[in-house]
Amino acid sequence: MLIRFMKEDFTVCQIGDLQQVDLDKPYCFLAKTAHELSLVCRSEDVPEKVLRREDDWQAFYIEGSLDFALTGILAGIADVLTKKGISLLALSTYDTDYILVKKEKMAQALQTLAEAGYTIMSDK
Repeated sequence: MLIRFMKEDFTVCQIGDLQQVDLDKPYCFLAKTAHELSLVCRSEDVPEKVLRREDDWQAFYIEGSLDFALTGILAGIADVLTKKGISLLALSTYDTDYILVKKEKMAQALQTLAEAGYTIMSDK
């Protein structure tokens, strides 16, 4: 399975409203519950006013479009990483899964995945 590493830095933040979120930016993951509104985006695209933020994340994604009938892909990646003590944050889109890992652990995460048989590539 091909894993593609993204060179951008990402931030996870809690926001008060959507007014400042620029949906034209290339990466923008939103989650809304009865209790909060969260945004994951490139660090350079974080809105000026946020309630809380957690910086220093990097990401990789599973190359290609994943069929909804496929099972265990994300669980397999999580299993490999958690056995090495690497925490992750998973985000899913219609086509694929994105996995965020703290920047200081990303090299270890990619090496661990490569050793487990995953093919690692970098974005251009």
